[in-house]
Amino acid sequence: MGDHSTLLSLLGKCESTLTALSLPLSLFFHSVCVMELIMWLWVMGFIVEMVSVCGAGLSCGLQARFVSESLYKEGDVIIGGLFPVHVEAPEPYHAFTQIKQISRCQGVDLRSYRWLKTMIFTVEEINRDPVLLPNITLGYLVADTCLAEGTTLSAALALVTGQEGTVLGAECSRAPMVPVIIGDARSSASIVVADTLGVFDIPMVSYFASCACLSDSRRFHSFLRTVPSDAFQAKAMAHLLHLLDWTWVGVVAGDDEYGKSGVQLLLKELENTKICVDYLEFIPKSHSQSRIRQTVESIQSSTAHVVVTFAIVPDIKVLLKEVAWSTSVLFFDPASSSLLAGTIGFALRRADIQGLGAFLAQLSPVKQPNEPFVKDVWEELFGCSLAQDWQPSSKTPKCTGSENVEKHGRIYTDVSQLRVTYNVYKAVYAIASAIHNMMACQPGRGPFENGECPDVPQLKPRQLLHYLNAVNFTTPVGDLVYFEGNREPSASYDIMNWHIDESGAVNFVQVGQFDAAKGPGQELNINLEKVIWHGNEYDCVPVSVCSASCLPGTRKAAQKGKPVCCFDCLPCAAGECVRCPERFWSNTERTRCIPKVVEFLSLQDTMGIVLTVLSVTGATLTTTVLAAFFHHRDTPLVRANNSELSFLLLVSLALCFLCVLVFIGRPAPWNCMLRHTLFGVSFVICIACVLSKTVVVLVAFRATLPGSNLMQYFGPIQQRAGIFLCTLVQVVICLLWLLLAPPLPTESAGGELGARVILQCTMGSVVGFVLVLGYIGFLAVVCFLLAFFARKLPDNFNEAKFITFSMLIFCAVWIAFVPAYVSSPGKYTVAVEIFAILASSYGLLLCIFTPKCYIILLKPEKNTKKNMMPR
Repeated sequence: MGDHSTLLSLLGKCESTLTALSLPLSLFFHSVCVMELIMWLWVMGFIVEMVSVCGAGLSCGLQARFVSESLYKEGDVIIGGLFPVHVEAPEPYHAFTQIKQISRCQGVDLRSYRWLKTMIFTVEEINRDPVLLPNITLGYLVADTCLAEGTTLSAALALVTGQEGTVLGAECSRAPMVPVIIGDARSSASIVVADTLGVFDIPMVSYFASCACLSDSRRFHSFLRTVPSDAFQAKAMAHLLHLLDWTWVGVVAGDDEYGKSGVQLLLKELENTKICVDYLEFIPKSHSQSRIRQTVESIQSSTAHVVVTFAIVPDIKVLLKEVAWSTSVLFFDPASSSLLAGTIGFALRRADIQGLGAFLAQLSPVKQPNEPFVKDVWEELFGCSLAQDWQPSSKTPKCTGSENVEKHGRIYTDVSQLRVTYNVYKAVYAIASAIHNMMACQPGRGPFENGECPDVPQLKPRQLLHYLNAVNFTTPVGDLVYFEGNREPSASYDIMNWHIDESGAVNFVQVGQFDAAKGPGQELNINLEKVIWHGNEYDCVPVSVCSASCLPGTRKAAQKGKPVCCFDCLPCAAGECVRCPERFWSNTERTRCIPKVVEFLSLQDTMGIVLTVLSVTGATLTTTVLAAFFHHRDTPLVRANNSELSFLLLVSLALCFLCVLVFIGRPAPWNCMLRHTLFGVSFVICIACVLSKTVVVLVAFRATLPGSNLMQYFGPIQQRAGIFLCTLVQVVICLLWLLLAPPLPTESAGGELGARVILQCTMGSVVGFVLVLGYIGFLAVVCFLLAFFARKLPDNFNEAKFITFSMLIFCAVWIAFVPAYVSSPGKYTVAVEIFAILASSYGLLLCIFTPKCYIILLKPEKNTKKNMMPR
């Protein structure tokens, strides 16, 4: 390699070689990052080697590391193009001076050649348009990249510096420099070129580099593309996996920027979803057989029936020769059609370009004998040889040059699936639209300093970049094209399904579409009825899960060390499998939700009916006794037993029986507050009446003693006042209870693990409840003691002993009530309280009024004043 002085001395002969180096070195250090600096030093070394060879008087075109063939057409503005026409770059050499013969790229990619020809077709179509670029002729300079980063960067530098060997022939004279490049097809190569050319604001418009990393506007500010970012492709893939319920998948990707970025984006989209990845394999660029075998073994041993791929055609060809992009039949082998039937893929939006098919069919080695690539493409198409030294003993037949390209052109002339081809078409039109907008610039009103407008024939790359970012036009196909904030189009994919006919031929059928412009939740649209799955089945969607769904009544249990998609199914505990809403519960099989049993004491229950009958019977008996007493109110027996208190006692007893009905039925705020209030007041009136009768008996006996005048203090007025005061105390307690903490309806879980809903009234205030019952108990105890002392008084019909028995029953019932009430569950709590009310009420009614009714109704002869007198 020549030193710096040698380099400068050769500028006169090869000055175009160092055009890109005109920036001061100090400015360069300030304008690029460390990564770009390393790349620049490599490029600088490459150019110096080229200049050294030229300085030695050798041919530049023959002394390069490889021959990067190119096509050139003169024009006012030259558009550069990078296309991987060949797919195998030659091995790199360590010393240029040792090169003895030309090193060529190998392996023709017919689809890439179609892309190249599409660029040429589009340029010619634009030149024929009298409106788009009047008085301006577009030219082109397209080069072969050989599908390698190094060759791509070398070709790109040759385009922008005017150093293109094939164009120049054997002379090292000046070549046209391009202000913009269409390409590259690969993301990894586009990154290398964009990193380098971006330093000089030279725009690139890629037609197939979809890596999401290229959306970085700070690093790749001069990079634009007509292909959507892989971020949308990964998002579309995740949507499809979720829609088809494929929760267990494998991922295979190329070991390049496209593959790595695609996998990273897909895994990010699958986060927080129920979709798991069983294996992740990368296809090495060296196509190592051991690594490829390992990938195949991973696929075969996996239980995942779905494989997601992110790889370019040459990489995936090694793993599965037929499968590439969703619409690529380049490597399709009918013998392996059974493996590909049912394949689903995302393809770029298809378009029909008028006249392109006829243009491609014009290919001819006879009419275009000196045009690069024609010989290699023709031999690839027809499997013959155009070599001048062909011998009959050769393995391949000799080409006639008149073979029918239109009929046998295979993927080259197949214009039914123009997708990437359409991106090339749009890229050329985007550049033409930018130049058109430049021409419309009015001097003094331009977008640059001092209102400067660009000089179109001498336009600068940064000027073109400015206008490219702002293009907004409609293609002849009818599509609106513009670049969003990240200099790329909105994503739109066709969902393609591989259909294999009886002859083994593959047909691509569009079964859906993904359009990111439709908004969240509306992007993916697929018609599953049109999809043919593996085995030519229409209605059997393949299942790809790690563990089958658990049967009803079983639950998932994660497998140790496995993803969440892998689990065992274990029997469910009650209420564990089926998560039911409030007031619902799982059935015994744990398969569905059923309404919980709502439990309260109702009139539909047998217990409720029995208690209601007892309540009504007690009230009826009390009313009957009241009627009998009223009918015989003038008899000595009724009058002797203080008829007014008897009537009041019977009315209060009837209320005690009837208050039970408030306890039966669905709890509500009104009946919860009325229950204990009505019960408490009724029983206090009842006990107060009994207490008053007991006191009157004692006082009446004492009044018969000589010198006693106690009856004047216990007359009817005093008796009424005593009952009123006793009742008033209970009323005050109930009012305070209702005002401060009223009883209200509530729900609680009951039964096995809460399988029932128990409706009941809360106490509201335990103190209030205790005071109500305690006050009744206090009056009952006082009444019992007084009656007990008066039970042996010398009276023919001593009422005190009957009151004693009734109070004894009353106290016994309510003493037993407390533990029974506390320990009874659910509706039985209410039943216990009702039973206590009925039992104590019946005890009072029967013990006090049965003897009287017996005499009044059955022994009227004893109902005389004589029998009422002391013995």
